[in-house]
Amino acid sequence: MPRLWGRDWTRQELEQRVGDMRQIAGVRLLQLDDGPERGARAAEFRTGTGFNFLVLVDRGLDISRAEYCGRAIAWQSMTGDAHPAFFEPEGLGWLRTFYGGLMMTCGLTWMGAPCHDPEAGPKRLGPRDLGLHGRISHIPASNVAADADWEGDQYCLSVRGQMRESIVFGEDITLTREISTALGENRLRVRDRVENTGFERCEHMILYHVNIGFPALDAGSELLAPILRSAPRDAEAEEGAAEATRFQAPTAGFHEQCYFHDLAASPEGMTQTAIVNRALGHGVYLRFSREALPHYSEWKMMGQRNYVVGMEPGNGLPLGRVAEREGGRLQYLEAGQKRDYELEIGVLTSGEEIEAFEREIREWI
Repeated sequence: MPRLWGRDWTRQELEQRVGDMRQIAGVRLLQLDDGPERGARAAEFRTGTGFNFLVLVDRGLDISRAEYCGRAIAWQSMTGDAHPAFFEPEGLGWLRTFYGGLMMTCGLTWMGAPCHDPEAGPKRLGPRDLGLHGRISHIPASNVAADADWEGDQYCLSVRGQMRESIVFGEDITLTREISTALGENRLRVRDRVENTGFERCEHMILYHVNIGFPALDAGSELLAPILRSAPRDAEAEEGAAEATRFQAPTAGFHEQCYFHDLAASPEGMTQTAIVNRALGHGVYLRFSREALPHYSEWKMMGQRNYVVGMEPGNGLPLGRVAEREGGRLQYLEAGQKRDYELEIGVLTSGEEIEAFEREIREWI
């Protein structure tokens, strides 16, 4: 039963009061129409609570803009929600269309730092130069379906589609994704199934790049996480390790820092992290299965304009495919094999909710 404006409502009570449920909440397919975004399909969600977000249908069904009651949740970069035709796969070219957003998927057969992979698949293709973070976030969805309908006394909103990352003589891997929420909720769920739809074994790497910005991120904000152990990515990150989970105001000349955290989990195997601004009573959380996504990276970027913290669960570390293979972390999918992932992203709307979240993760450590 939806809860709105301080009370619970039945389906009949709501439908008696509106001509169409879109008056309160819904999902709408649309097309962006200006600048480098022009022609890109999208799906706009509203849950009725002030929780709104935009799914980019032509960018791997990833999530761009998101807000709660006028407060931005996700960091947005200066590139805009660029059409996938502008993708530059070489080297660091991925950054030219990195809009930030609430969630940008990296993978599916490689992610992380650019590298030259001498063992990249069948001999017919030979060694390959792999750019930053892979191709999946620039693949348009097919078989797209958006839906808003009652399921009992719950009004459910969703969009679904498939992305196929493939090359002749090489990998053929398909991501089937559903993003859903419901009337009265301040959260969304991502359900992914990755399947090797080819006939040969292929590499499988995936990382969920969740990018939190102002005002959840500000001077005095912090990362709440059930951290057991941490490792800085490099010497520069090591210098700031004592303040890894605490954040400052935008700082001129700041160089990004990356930390790899080993997280504790609940008895059910779930773990969660959040970026919180206690002074504002506002935060954004991420919940996922530690077994499915055993590695967690924190991307800390305190620069001017580039002011963002990434909460990034993955099935490996973002060091590049060669480093992951050498480190024994690289995963594979056999022909026909499937792998499922689920994430929940939501808003912490008060100091009380932040405290409850913190108490819960402390019990796991």
